[in-house]
Amino acid sequence: MHDLLPHISAQLTNVFGSIPYFMPEIYLTVLFLVVLITDLIFGRRSVKLCKIVACAGLLLVLFKDLQQVALILDGDHVIFGNMLLLRRSAVFFKIIIDLLSFILLLNFTWDDKLKAHTKGVSDLYTISIASVLGLHLMTMAINLLSVYLAIEMVSVASYLMVAYRSETALSTEAGLKYVLFGAASSAIMLYGISLLYGFSGSLDLLNIVAQLPNVNPLSVSFALVLVLIGVGFKLSFMPMHFWVPDVYQGAPTPVTAYLSTVPKIAAFALLVNVMPLFLFSADWKGIDFGIVLSAIGIITMIAGNFAAVLQNNVKRMLAYSSIGHTGFAIMAIVTFNVQGLSSLTYYLAVYALANIGALALASYFNNVVDAEEVEDYKGLGLKYPAASVCFVIILISLTGIPVTAGFTGKLFVFSAVYSAYEQTHNIWLMALMITGALTTVVSLFYYLKIPLYLFLKRTENAEVASERSYNLLVLAIVISFLLVLLGIFPNSILKYL
Repeated sequence: MHDLLPHISAQLTNVFGSIPYFMPEIYLTVLFLVVLITDLIFGRRSVKLCKIVACAGLLLVLFKDLQQVALILDGDHVIFGNMLLLRRSAVFFKIIIDLLSFILLLNFTWDDKLKAHTKGVSDLYTISIASVLGLHLMTMAINLLSVYLAIEMVSVASYLMVAYRSETALSTEAGLKYVLFGAASSAIMLYGISLLYGFSGSLDLLNIVAQLPNVNPLSVSFALVLVLIGVGFKLSFMPMHFWVPDVYQGAPTPVTAYLSTVPKIAAFALLVNVMPLFLFSADWKGIDFGIVLSAIGIITMIAGNFAAVLQNNVKRMLAYSSIGHTGFAIMAIVTFNVQGLSSLTYYLAVYALANIGALALASYFNNVVDAEEVEDYKGLGLKYPAASVCFVIILISLTGIPVTAGFTGKLFVFSAVYSAYEQTHNIWLMALMITGALTTVVSLFYYLKIPLYLFLKRTENAEVASERSYNLLVLAIVISFLLVLLGIFPNSILKYL
């Protein structure tokens, strides 16, 4: 017992020394408890109060994120006994996650079908704050235990959000499928983690890399592939994408907007933390994960974009398109350099913003005319010109057409991949660029279907927009303006990344 006392003292010193670098997460924990208690005290009447508390608290967390920029000027910080790593990329990913989460929290009560739920939506704010805490941990995790706990925290919250409208068969089915696929991927990832622990005797990724020369490279590669499957479930790349269309269609639209954006950003941040440890280790003799990710990116772009062409339901179409965007973002991460990381951060930010805008407008048209299929948008362009023009701008950005932020985001990614190709002449990088260019052309065929029906088709059945959907319209206008502004002045963000 006495032999452990010096270690306990050292551990406590490390914990207390790590707290200043963990302040946003502490604020999120307190915010979670405050929103939970508010909901318990006021019950169904607490919706507006929970929304105000959650949104105000998230802005405070965002302020603490911005303060962390000063903490990383002197370098990276490993905290809580090598469990988490606070670095420049993690801070910027957290800022993006919190900004987008703030928008999504506003959006929950603007969807008529979700707002009409018998339980109300106050529980969603508690679940969302807990999820954001898990997303923060994912951006910093460098220990297999922290990786697993962070992913599971986000996954459990996502299961609850997807099945929130349990009175509808479609939402219940989506929740069940999500849980089953999630449980399977978690089990596979946990098996991979147990193998890595058995090989190295440690959960610390830095220690695992140090033990690589003593372990069969093929065995370690197999274990890492299993862990990658767990991360791939959050990224929804091929072949871990099967849950996406049904879950995105069955979930409430604001929840779909959540699932298709912030968890993906956190999962990419996790890949940025983990993969370079093995790719750039002189002791690594296993499979080339650069090639593995390149192959995944190519297959994911092809499968996502071509499947989206065949869809008529707007949310299913956006679900498959999000798979294609995941494959495109993998192009940037495969470069594993500073330019690639900057372009990845910018691309994910503008893609997420555009996708939230597209789903907000899907909610808008669903509210006013109960439109779910592409054909339901027939002739609505002249009836609702502001919403329709915003929809066109947002879809143009998702496609990657000038002068929107989507175009500059794709241009930065192509530039980063081409620069890496010039240095390495890696044929996989060239294959990624060719596939990215071709699938961008393919995306025109399904993204432009909505403007086609909005403006070129005619119908006499459109109704007048209700006042209750003006919030969504204002959000869409703001997002459209930002996408054009960032497309014209991309350096306003890129210079900080």
